[in-house]
Parts: sequence; C-alpha cells; structure tokens
Amino acid sequence: MYENIVVGFDNTEYSRAAVIEVSNRVKRHGGKFVLVHAVHFDEEEFGNAAEQREKRFQFGKNVCYQTKEMIASEFGIEADELVCEGDPSEVVTNVAREKLADLIAMGTYGRRGLRRLLLGSVTSAVIVHAPCDVLVIKKPCTECTGTYSSVLLPFDGSDFSRNALKKACRLSKVDGCAITVLYVIPRYEEMLGFFRTESIRKSLMQEADKVVAAAEEIAVGEAVPIRTEILEGAAAEQIVKTAVRLKNDLIVMGTYGWRGVDKAIMGSTTERVIIHASCPVLAVR
Repeated sequence: MYENIVVGFDNTEYSRAAVIEVSNRVKRHGGKFVLVHAVHFDEEEFGNAAEQREKRFQFGKNVCYQTKEMIASEFGIEADELVCEGDPSEVVTNVAREKLADLIAMGTYGRRGLRRLLLGSVTSAVIVHAPCDVLVIKKPCTECTGTYSSVLLPFDGSDFSRNALKKACRLSKVDGCAITVLYVIPRYEEMLGFFRTESIRKSLMQEADKVVAAAEEIAVGEAVPIRTEILEGAAAEQIVKTAVRLKNDLIVMGTYGWRGVDKAIMGSTTERVIIHASCPVLAVR
C-alpha cells in the first residue's frame, strides 16, 4: 500500500516507535524507507560556537547508523538515512517531496507534550505541508507491530473523507482490518444559538442517514464490509471517545485542505483528534 516512506527521526522514544512501526510494515508488505534526521542550528544562538554544528551533525549520523544496524539485525531489511540541516518540518517535507514518498511516519512527544506544543510543532507543520499521507505514531515501541485490526473512519461526506475511506478500504484489503465509519451530527444550536425543534432534529437525522449511505456505497464499490455509527456532539470528542470504546488501533482521517486558511489546521477536528487520540492517526491527503 505504501512503497516509499520517509520516517522523521530524532532518536526520541516516539520517533523510535515510528521506526519500529514502519520496519514491521516494510518487512511484512515490502517497500523502502529512509530515516531523516534534521540538524536545526540557530546561527544567532551558536554563531560563536561553530563546533556545535559539527557535533549535532555527528550525533545525527551516529544515531541513524545505530538505528540502521538495529533495523538490519532485528528485521532483516535495509533502510537509507539522510542527515540534513534545517527546520525539522521543512527538512522532512522537502525530503518526502524529493523522494516522491507516499507516506511520512513520525512520532510525537506523548499526549501531554503534544497537547502543550502542537501549535507550531514539527508534527503540526509536517501535516500542513506534507505532499503525502502522514502517519502519527502515539504508542510505545513495544506496541508497534505495523498491522491494524480495527480502524475508525470519521466520515462527513466531503471529498476529503471519501478519499480517507477509500484509503481505509485499501488498508483493510492488506491487513484484513475491520472498519467502523462514524458520522457525528453537529450541534448547530451551540454555534448559532437556535432552539432545536423536532422537525430540525428529524432533518439532521435524515441528513446523517444520507451521509452514512454514501459511505456504505463507497465501501460496496471497494468490496470491503464496514459497520457504521451515528453520534451527536463535538466531532473530535466523539471520535476520540469512540476509538477508545471500540478499541480501535488506528484512526484514518481526511483533512480539509492542508493548505487551507493561513496554511494552518489550528482548531480543526484533525488537530484535536491527533492531540487527544490514544492510538495512531493516519492523516490522508
């Protein structure tokens, strides 16, 4: 499914988890991947200590070499590596573009750190500017198997969610994973301040049925069985809660124009899900 993968690697626990996840997947399904380590050197901060640049490059080369050795020893596969200078998010996305990658995999610094640092973080910036899908790993190395058995697919009928559903169906054909499609009825009265009448409630439910029917039609065309759920409330909150309840091991989401307003996803459902989800999130372009 993914043949050319870029793994953002800084030797932290969660970036090592991304390496393990991708290594398992490549060993099982084939493909190739490259470790990308970015050396961020602030000229103003280190202008009078030029040796720091060389030390950072040497550190990157050492950890990448050690990781490549581990991959070869434990998984019997080869990985390439690149150590580049620059802003980490720019380095990762530029390499993905140059390598014609179809997936970027990266870790996070855990839920608390991500919740605190996502705005302007490497993870957020990569998702905004990536030329391909992005897999965000949110689990320890010991749980990284590279396979998924239960996928949650938030769906609202948009082109973005349709693309995500088709990608989830492809994943199901490869891994045999079960797919649950979730549509969340928004609470417009909270945003617009109107009183929901019975006729409005009925209209919203009819719309929900149409959205779910569209998802079922796509799944039939892909020859992949799905189950569906309709809930009401804040989309991100319901997605996260449902993933926990169903014990999903992957959330697959479309995004609403990664290069949208101000090229930012701040406040979007995708971002809030990535912040709070307890399992990996695959953001589909």
